[in-house]
Amino acid sequence: MAQTNILLEAGTNELEIVEFFIDEPSVSTFTANAPEASGHYRGYYGVNVAKVLEIIRLPKVTGMPEVSHPSVMGAFNLRNHIIPLVDLSIWLDKVRQDTESPKVIVTEFNNVTTSFLVSGVTRIHRMSWEAVEPPNRYVSKMSGDCITGVVKLEDRIVFLLDLEKIVADLNPSLGLRLDMSIEWNSASRYRALVADDSVLVREMLKDLLNKAGFDVTAVQNGREAWDLLAQIKEKSDTENQPLSNFVHVMVADIEMPAMDGHNLTKRIKDDPVLRELPVILFSSLITDKLRHKGEAVGADDQISKPDVSQLAMRAKVLIERKIGERSAA
Repeated sequence: MAQTNILLEAGTNELEIVEFFIDEPSVSTFTANAPEASGHYRGYYGVNVAKVLEIIRLPKVTGMPEVSHPSVMGAFNLRNHIIPLVDLSIWLDKVRQDTESPKVIVTEFNNVTTSFLVSGVTRIHRMSWEAVEPPNRYVSKMSGDCITGVVKLEDRIVFLLDLEKIVADLNPSLGLRLDMSIEWNSASRYRALVADDSVLVREMLKDLLNKAGFDVTAVQNGREAWDLLAQIKEKSDTENQPLSNFVHVMVADIEMPAMDGHNLTKRIKDDPVLRELPVILFSSLITDKLRHKGEAVGADDQISKPDVSQLAMRAKVLIERKIGERSAA
């Protein structure tokens, strides 16, 4: 499992997750989530394979001065690339039990390479996004909003972690941002429908896009977005008004429970009415290696998080181009 390959076809609403675990010392040898573990509790977590570059043994780590958080162990050299290492157990406020062969998961998202120390890696699961449940509000708040999905396997629960939030919290410069030096024209209000499974991202996008001249409706996954678009389509037909009177642009994350951004985009572009709606994929998974997936399902544009300024500017370009095409028709 040294390296991973992206084999899934875009738009099928499938994903692959790397399941890993963190062992904690336990007074009792019995746990509901891990009855097989003797003398320790084993918590199971997951990350999208698309974010994983490789999985390696713990290398020699060099400490760094004035780290931003105690979970930052330092950095190591991997084929002439200096990569920071985060002890995921410390970030999750857990005590990791020492093991003979801990693993390091090397990731790439938001155009940033990071690595995470875990107790071990179990396997890769292929599944539908429909099998991934969004965490309820209680679970989200108890976990500091770092859980984006829950997968119920036969004998255990796997929590999908929001690694982007962890990295952004460690380095705030990597978080969502809007360039306020740009003079945003807030007079022309465009209507944007935003789908993102992160509570934090949804709220920040609503605030930042509002400042850039958008009225934003935000939902937590592609399924909710699709259901809302179906209602808008019906209302547009019933009232004999153009779709653009209700929504100008769809902005979607790729990773979302129930329905991912690729599948949502494919459905929109396959619909004879909704296909005119510009769709922008705004995700940490927009890389040179994965851009072809968005192109395959017909996305009008793809922008890597966290640059909200680019999102706002390019959304306006798409909207105004559509308005011009309708005026010329």
